[in-house]
Amino acid sequence: MDRKRVVVTGMGMISPIGNDVHESWKASLSGKSGVKLNEAFDTENFAVKICGQISNFDASKYMSAKEARRIDPFIQLGISAAKQAIEDAGLSEGVKDPERVGVAVGSGIGGIGTIEETHSVLVNSGPRRVSPFFIPGVVINMISGAISIEYGFTGPNFAVVTACTTGTHNIGFGARMIQNGDADAMVVGGAEAATSPITVAGFNSMKALSTRNEDPAGASRPWDRNRDGFVLGEGAGVLVLEELDRAKKRGAKVYAELTGFGMSADAFHITGPAESGEGGAAAMKNALSDARLNPDQIGYLNAHGTSTPLGDIAETKGVKQVFGADTNLRISSTKSMIGHLLGAAGSVEAIMTIMALDQQVLPPTINLDEPDEECDLDYVPNVARDHVFTSAASNSFGFGGTNGTLIFTSL
Repeated sequence: MDRKRVVVTGMGMISPIGNDVHESWKASLSGKSGVKLNEAFDTENFAVKICGQISNFDASKYMSAKEARRIDPFIQLGISAAKQAIEDAGLSEGVKDPERVGVAVGSGIGGIGTIEETHSVLVNSGPRRVSPFFIPGVVINMISGAISIEYGFTGPNFAVVTACTTGTHNIGFGARMIQNGDADAMVVGGAEAATSPITVAGFNSMKALSTRNEDPAGASRPWDRNRDGFVLGEGAGVLVLEELDRAKKRGAKVYAELTGFGMSADAFHITGPAESGEGGAAAMKNALSDARLNPDQIGYLNAHGTSTPLGDIAETKGVKQVFGADTNLRISSTKSMIGHLLGAAGSVEAIMTIMALDQQVLPPTINLDEPDEECDLDYVPNVARDHVFTSAASNSFGFGGTNGTLIFTSL
């Protein structure tokens, strides 16, 4: 029996280069960087003073001021992107079968900023001053919970948490809910708002972050020989997935079909990738098998491309294992413009991949001025490029060695 086909009918995004999908997409094609000096806290004593931070975001467009005060910014961002996606899909007025609609929106870290602030309240003012809304305001599945309550969606409701693969895994597992008949539509994605003191300090202690404070816009530079780490970013990306026949019956706009989802584990190190890239390669191979496509049928890859010395080389080696050492596959990293959004990265990059497929234009990898000699593929350096293709992939790799790849195809 053929499995049910899953398509994307709605998308929403809040990113460091735009507060919706189209603003972010337009900025990405122009090579705009959203990396700047971190304004979330006083960075005087921090070695890292930069981040990919959202600008001019107004939560009151999506929720009451009272609601916004009770929840961590990552939940605000996730709810906002979800509402954009639901409206884009034409489902904002409700559905006739709410029990067939589910939600799966996760986060890699969750409400770390509110946890920091509340701990300070506890230490300085005592336990009676801790807000009764603290717990529901920081736990990761509260985006999914809030969306289901808002719209009355009573189908599967969960939040996958797999570090920097979170957004990709929520999309993939949401698609499988539909393929397996557990739901007919799923609201899926990831959100993150972790540009806080303890997060920056923790990543910097690992020597994972770029310290190019004097040049924020040039700090995230995947595959460039002068890269020195990733840039921490924040934002949210949410998609509406639907079973194809359902989408057709209601006349929905279809952006693309989600044809493949693959996973794997490096089983190597808690934070670093296997140098051979075999873990990422396995995820890509599994996604291709799931999509029933050959490597030469993929026209574009939105890479994990974090701008770390080891990660970029490992991903390049993994790509070569799957697509061949002499592949002409076009690859780019939108992290060069927005930084690494951790749990939101996979879903934001999936949307960028879908937009590239829909518009037949590839977003560039900016700041790629001197390619590393071990990174010798076509990374679409610095300038967007027109390209005709029918299928595209998006990679996400996370701490713990967890990997995920999505494949989207034009209908």
